[in-house]
Amino acid sequence: MAQHNELGKRGELLARKFLENLGYQILDTNWRHEKDELDIVAIDGELLVIAEVKTRSTDHFGDPSEAVNTAKEQFLIRGAEAYLESKKFDYEIRFDIISVIITGNGHRIEHIIDAFYPE
Repeated sequence: MAQHNELGKRGELLARKFLENLGYQILDTNWRHEKDELDIVAIDGELLVIAEVKTRSTDHFGDPSEAVNTAKEQFLIRGAEAYLESKKFDYEIRFDIISVIITGNGHRIEHIIDAFYPE
């Protein structure tokens, strides 16, 4: 596995543990529908949370969350709609971004709640 893929998997695991520690119920990770993928699908109270995880080894070129552009948002929205349909769920959806920076000294997590809204 390529080094950046390993870094991404580590970041997703850290993000999952972070959300679990906050009391979120994790339903799925790396859920796929066609070419769309949802990193983490969780329940927070009465909301279905779609969490996109972005992991980097440095923030030298900006925060990892900045990699979630309008096109990525559209993929996430489409994936969330497919998820709800496949599971026959009737939840309100919230889209979060979790930025993870992993260095040799540890890691830093930033959780952006309601990072964007579907139009």
